Amino acid sequence: MLGSVPVWVTVLQLLTAGLVGGFAVLQWVWWRDGISRAEATWSMAWSVDICLMLLAGGLYAVAPSGVVREVLVFAHSLLLGGFLLLALPATRALGRGPSVRWWMIATAALLVVRAVLWWTPLDGSRDAAPSPLAVALLLTPTAVVVAYVVVAVGRTRLTALGALLVTAGAESLGLMTLGIVMPGHVVSTRATALWAVPLALGLQALGLVRLRQAQHAARRQHRMRDSLAALSNTAWFAKDADALLLKARDDVRAVLGDETIEGSLRPISHGRYVAELFSPAKVEHGPRERAFLVDMAQLVATAAERYHLTDRLNQTAFADPLTGLPNRRSVQRHLADMLDRANVERTRVSLVYCDLDGFKRVNDVLGHSAGDAMLMRVADYLRSIATGEDTFVGRLGGDEFVMVVSRAPQDVDLVVLARRIREGFIDRALGSRPARLTVGVATWVPGDIVDADALVSHADTAMLEAKRSRTGFRVFDRALRRRVEADRHRRVALETAVEDGHFTAYYQPVVDARTLEVVQVEALARWDHHGHLILPADWLELAEESGLIVPIGLSVLSHARRSLERFQVPVAVNIAARQLAEPDALEQIETAWGDAYWEHLTLEITESALVSTSTAVPVLSELRARGVQIAVDDFGTGYSSMSRLSRLPVDSLKIDRSFVRDVGTERGQGVVRAIIALAETHGLDVVAEGVEQASDLTVLVDLGVGRVQGNFLGRAAPNLPVRGPRPVTEAIPVVPDRPHNVRPIGVPRPAPAPEGGRVGVARRTR
Repeated sequence: MLGSVPVWVTVLQLLTAGLVGGFAVLQWVWWRDGISRAEATWSMAWSVDICLMLLAGGLYAVAPSGVVREVLVFAHSLLLGGFLLLALPATRALGRGPSVRWWMIATAALLVVRAVLWWTPLDGSRDAAPSPLAVALLLTPTAVVVAYVVVAVGRTRLTALGALLVTAGAESLGLMTLGIVMPGHVVSTRATALWAVPLALGLQALGLVRLRQAQHAARRQHRMRDSLAALSNTAWFAKDADALLLKARDDVRAVLGDETIEGSLRPISHGRYVAELFSPAKVEHGPRERAFLVDMAQLVATAAERYHLTDRLNQTAFADPLTGLPNRRSVQRHLADMLDRANVERTRVSLVYCDLDGFKRVNDVLGHSAGDAMLMRVADYLRSIATGEDTFVGRLGGDEFVMVVSRAPQDVDLVVLARRIREGFIDRALGSRPARLTVGVATWVPGDIVDADALVSHADTAMLEAKRSRTGFRVFDRALRRRVEADRHRRVALETAVEDGHFTAYYQPVVDARTLEVVQVEALARWDHHGHLILPADWLELAEESGLIVPIGLSVLSHARRSLERFQVPVAVNIAARQLAEPDALEQIETAWGDAYWEHLTLEITESALVSTSTAVPVLSELRARGVQIAVDDFGTGYSSMSRLSRLPVDSLKIDRSFVRDVGTERGQGVVRAIIALAETHGLDVVAEGVEQASDLTVLVDLGVGRVQGNFLGRAAPNLPVRGPRPVTEAIPVVPDRPHNVRPIGVPRPAPAPEGGRVGVARRTR
């Protein structure tokens, strides 16, 4: 088919071959992108074949005659056959035609026959005029290819680009057919040389378009990836799922260029969400675009679930689960924020502290469900009171509620608010004893130290003062502030005194009621404050509230141990319920007293503490097993039952001074007789404390009290008490003094007495 052609045809062949080769490289880039890989593969292979075929035709014109031209002609013939074979899969890839298996088999068989006959004498293809057989062996596979193209194109709706490619193929087919059927003609020679140019240019136009589409798809894919990353980052900082959905919708519209896309977000069960990005106009998107829409929607749904879970966790962490009010942590955070703002704005902040009276009684009588219902009613009531934006209501816990009032009004208005809260809630769940709110109000004013805990403490103090005074509400004013400051200074001074060891022991005698012989001494705590003694009435309650009563009691016990060795007289020491409630109470007592002489120690505990402290009985039982005597102080003022008294580790009863003071009356004597009878029934000794005059002593002796104690018989002193002049009455004769019968060394033991040497101690102020 190759022949002599003008130079310009040769140049055009070579230029077209170069152009097609260059575009084949671009098609290889398209192939590497992975978009429509089959279409890119066959298009690139077809272009390479055309490039080589044009190159062979151009070289044929400039090559010398002989073997080189024969080789180029044979190569051109093979490339022409390859062109026809590649046309089938390329058409199927570009036009989505049917299977090419049998079409290729038929075409390949014809081309193989033509190639075999090429070197045989029967074929005249090497002559200037090809034989009819050579023409038939070339036109027949061409017809097969054309038939397949017609079938493939007929089943496909052509686009403008497809129509261009079909037109170019038709032109090339026409030129090739012209060159075959008109051998030797000048037009046929040129048509034979240039027949592949239209199809080559069409293929390169297709490759260029596909390359641009691949680049556009790659840029879109990068934008989709960047949009996914940006939305993922935004989801970590955003708090509103609806706003995140709107951002996702706008990003998808910008990336895909589809303004019809809308988004939806709906909750399903158990805190799960479903998000969707879709086009109501039914715009068709590719698989990557659909995957992008699904990924963006999934990000929104996941973020919505995380926001929902975060809200639930915040509600659990900062809200009360029963009432729905902010809990203690939330109140503290809000109060701190309001104080910081008020410190800048120079405004006032008030804290209203509410405690529900009768809540425990409702729980005990009606059950916890009724108590929970009452707490919810209180919460609803306080919500109805707090209607302004500057009022914040929360529950601290239990039956305690607070109201934070930012930009608080003056104290007069706060009193009105406290009275309104007090008088507005009356719950008669228990009938005649209604539950009410006790209110305490404290205010931070500009210039005060910004301390949220101090403000809560002041409001709590005002509430407790309202409970104590039974007024129902109280404002933390200057008087209450001074008292709190005084209590704080006393506490600091008490802590310093305990740390510096300023507590000492004074000793009051316990004497035989008939002989007035000192049989025991009671060690009483005294605070030596810069040379002045402070009695327990001024610090005992504070020591018990703060827990300092424990080291004070241990210090007095250590002094009592030294006094035993010093005075050779049994000693009694008060012990507080707080001391016995310590987990290592027994070890502390052993450390303070030592490991011997337990039989010369008496520990006093009040009746109410002995009954109410569950840990007291085991500790006292262990001490009693070591020989310690146990006395019940202030007996008759507690709530112990007669039957339980026999089961308690007790050795003696101390009659309270209030009964001794009334012993001159029939009623008082009756109480003392009952206590003495009770003690005899249980085998206990009796000690009467608070004897202040001789007539009381006479009556006690007549009633059978064995031992007595009081200022009339000896005041507390730092040294061993010395018995003064005995009162001379007909009931109490004068008895000559007798020396103490106490061993000076070894184990000390008490002096003999008719009632035996037992010790009674009191925790009262003496």
